[in-house]
Amino acid sequence: MSEINNTNWNYPTPIWFGLNRTAEIKLALKELSISRPLIVTDPQFSENENFKKMIEHLSKDSIQFSIFTDIKGNPTGKNVSDGVLKFNADANDGVIAIGGGSALDAGKAIAFMSKQKENLWFFEDVGDNWTKAIVKDMPKVIAIPTTAGTGSETGRASLIVDEDTYTKKIIFHPSILPDLVILDPELTISLPAHLTAATGMDALAHCLEAYCSEVYHPMAHGIAVEGVRIIKNNLVDAFKDPENLFARSQMLVSSPMGSSAFQKGLGAIHSLSHPINAMHDLHHGLTNAIFMPYVIKFNQSVIEEKMERLSKYIELKNQSFDGFLEWILDLRKQLLIPHTLKELNVKFDFDKLSKMALVDPSTPTNPIVLSQEDMKVLYLNSYEGNL
Repeated sequence: MSEINNTNWNYPTPIWFGLNRTAEIKLALKELSISRPLIVTDPQFSENENFKKMIEHLSKDSIQFSIFTDIKGNPTGKNVSDGVLKFNADANDGVIAIGGGSALDAGKAIAFMSKQKENLWFFEDVGDNWTKAIVKDMPKVIAIPTTAGTGSETGRASLIVDEDTYTKKIIFHPSILPDLVILDPELTISLPAHLTAATGMDALAHCLEAYCSEVYHPMAHGIAVEGVRIIKNNLVDAFKDPENLFARSQMLVSSPMGSSAFQKGLGAIHSLSHPINAMHDLHHGLTNAIFMPYVIKFNQSVIEEKMERLSKYIELKNQSFDGFLEWILDLRKQLLIPHTLKELNVKFDFDKLSKMALVDPSTPTNPIVLSQEDMKVLYLNSYEGNL
């Protein structure tokens, strides 16, 4: 096992990385002048021994705090509004968001909305409404991911489900980016194997789609390439050996790399996933993993040369488009990811989903321009296993 060196860096926000870094939460609160944090986490992690240990340490340090756990796997507008009510009622002055992407997205949105006069959906990432946000005295956010996938800890947006329309909406503002991130791989050891797999594939989808996007952003492009290499070298080890802290630490690093990279854009993998996640509450990383090879194949005419270059960089034996696709299929097998949507035993309305996928914010940056019929074909191929 390789050595893990505790270190700090400052891109795209201050990040404290290494073992037992959660022991430094008191210092983080002091640096950000937070005296009464609202701790936002999901119900499952609130029962985790690591969470209980953190709460015990904060109590011993005489830090006053509140806890909010009413968050779904795909957080909803109501989850956010309830969190804001809790934040204001308890006179909190900052947020510690700890957990998977749902907790991080909810925590960021709660801090952001605690100062706004407009409703949550006003700040959907459409037009320039974000410029109308109230940013004075916005609460600081400490993000502590316990999964390695979403990258929400370094994102300037939160994905929140509008339960009235069953759509996942991107709530955007530059100030939503957390003020400090703690990456402690020990928090991910207890993650079940299937979630290690799904969240890892989510990180891969972020890096891969950012890399394939035609948008010119050389810095994000480079981060995406290295992110894919890190995931290729560590995801299977983290899945098969949960106690492998080095593999866990590398996956934890790949996650914020993915979200930093997708400033360059995403694509049809995410366009197809978002409607299904919103309507059927399926895990985002799992659906991304299922759609991945079908979208790669669909985009082949535009991305083939890129896939050849990427396969060389990550040192695949077969350094070609076909070799890259074979690696993705083999990776999914090793991670026990279903090959088709059919295996999820869910009844889908692909006509409705196709309409939703076409207008998803990820669609415009897919390498190939997509139609509603393309979306339906991709859904059907993913359902039946037609590559």
